[in-house]
Parts: sequence; structure tokens; C-alpha cells
Amino acid sequence: MTETDSSPSGDEQFTQPVYHESDADRRHVDDKTVAVLGYGSQGHAHAQNLADSDVDVVVGLRETSDSRRAAEADGLRVATPVEAASEADVVSVLVPDTVQPDVFDAIEPELDAGDTLQFAHGFNVHYGQIEPPERVDVTMIAPKSPGHLVRRNYEAGEGTPALLAVYQNATGEARQEALAYADAIGCARAGVVETTFREETETDLFGEQAVLCGGVAELTKAGYETLVDAGYSPEMAYFECLNELKLIVDLMYEGGIGAMWDSVSDTAEYGGLTRGDAVVDESVRENMEEVLEEVQNGAFATEWVAENQAGRPSYKQRRKAEQEHDIEDVGERLRSLFAWADETASEAEREPEVSADD
Repeated sequence: MTETDSSPSGDEQFTQPVYHESDADRRHVDDKTVAVLGYGSQGHAHAQNLADSDVDVVVGLRETSDSRRAAEADGLRVATPVEAASEADVVSVLVPDTVQPDVFDAIEPELDAGDTLQFAHGFNVHYGQIEPPERVDVTMIAPKSPGHLVRRNYEAGEGTPALLAVYQNATGEARQEALAYADAIGCARAGVVETTFREETETDLFGEQAVLCGGVAELTKAGYETLVDAGYSPEMAYFECLNELKLIVDLMYEGGIGAMWDSVSDTAEYGGLTRGDAVVDESVRENMEEVLEEVQNGAFATEWVAENQAGRPSYKQRRKAEQEHDIEDVGERLRSLFAWADETASEAEREPEVSADD
């Protein structure tokens, strides 16, 4: 759908508009009540950051939710999702994709004309699992980081980049309100990139499947298995194909692929430049195009919805197989050798107590 509100100035060095604190008018949320539905990774960060920005926040959780105690301990008001939506002007839906349609069905009667329905991922709206009423604005603010980092950066006076999208602009002020929300959770300190529900959803699913989760995991396991099958020790295979992956990714994260090439040895660079495309060849590109097509035409979404309706049989089987792969056992033993292993465990213990289905 096409929005009609005027755009802030944005950042002209990017192909997409990028907004900052100077573009945000907090008056669009300062006098409103925001309901944050869910208190998981994103939910706890959004709710706490909004509250610290002096926005009136109510957290919507099931009466049986384990996260109620955590939200209350953090000084937040807690109500049921229906109660929270009833009093709110902005309803931020931050429960998992798989339960969002049922939550929406429960709260839809509580949405008044001019209210805002907000998401952090466009899956259900884009694929028609949720059909918002025409009387409300429908927006997205999607921080590009796990929730605990969104919270940590906010507390440190820093920001986390986020995406902004407007799907439905009933009031004519949908973008301004979404940008004000992004500012209140600290994202405008870093930069808010404008996109669409379609682009965010399809690129997110493709990236997860073809590169970040599916592609990297399969490439890592294939490398590990190749070395072990050739008679090398599992420990050496783990170090070379998984452990050092973080070092390479960190270099690319901080400075791009070019910075990675500049940081590795000439031997590593020549070997990578001359052998990489022999492994990830044109057939991989063709496979990626097939994955993208299934995302674009809705085949993956249909499959995932059906998988959940059937009780996730394939998901559970594949997850079990991953957990039983030899690389997991070897990795668990080797990671105990690193000093950061204890720090990581301690950090996990400090994370907010949240429930996966919130």
C-alpha cells in the first residue's frame, strides 16, 4: 500500500532513506500508550527502552506466562494481551511469528480507528496470515540486532540500526510515528533504514536459509566431514572449519570482505581467491535462486504454516539430527578450553528470564 505522509530528509549517501534522531519527532509517541506484546528477545528490550524514554508502556502477556514475573521485576505494568491492546494507541506485536495470528485474532476487536499495529518482522502480514483492519496504521520497526544488544546499546547511550516500513497509512502519520518509536528505543541514534514489508520479509528469509543459517551451517559441516573422512582428527577439522569462522566473520562484519582479505595471509588470500568459486560455484547460485523463488511465491511460507499445524514433525526430526552431528560433541569439548566459555555462560545467566512462546 502507498503511504501519503511527508518524508523526513533522510541520508542521501544510501540508496534507501536513512533517518536519525534529528528526523524524529517524539511527540508522536510521547502522549500515547504503547502495548508491547511479548517479553522475549525483542519484547523486553523495546518495553524497557520505551519506559526509560518516558513512554507509557504496558506489557501484554498470557496470565500463565513465565515472563510476567520478569517484566514486573523490571518495573513494568503487565496485563493480558487483550487488556493491553484495549488501552493502547500503539500495539507492538513481538511474539513469535508462529503465534502471531492467534494473538491478532484475540486483540483485533480492541483496535480503534487511528491506532497503530506494529511489527518487528513482516512475515504474517506479507503472506496474509494477518489481515489488518483498514482503520489502523500498520508499521514495522525491526532492530538489526538481538534484543539484549538493543537494550545494552541503549543503556550505554548508543544505538542499534533498525529497519522502518509502512504497510498501511490510515492516519497519514504512520511513518512519523514509527520513526518516533524507533527513536524512543534508541535506534535513531544509529540510523533507521526505510524499506517495505515485502523487502524485509523476503530478504530476511532468503538470508537465513541460503547464507546465514542454512548455507553457513551446511558449508561448515561439509568442510568438517571432508577433513574427518580424509583421516584428519575431529579436533583439527573443528578448529579449521568452525572455530576460525568467527574470526573471518568478525573481520567482514567490521570492514567488509576487503578488510578480511587485507587481514589474512597472502597464502590464505590466494587460496581463497582461486578455490572459493570452485566450491561455491554457479550451481550454488542456481540453488539460491530456487530458494529465493520459494520465498517470493509463498511456497516456503505455506510449507512452514502447514508444518506448524501438523505439530512440526519435519522440524523436530531435522533439529534432532543437527544436535546429534559429531561436530557438536567435538565443539562442546573444545570450547571448554577457551577462557571466554565461562564468560559466555555467565552472560547467559544474566539475560532476562523470558519464555520462548512469549
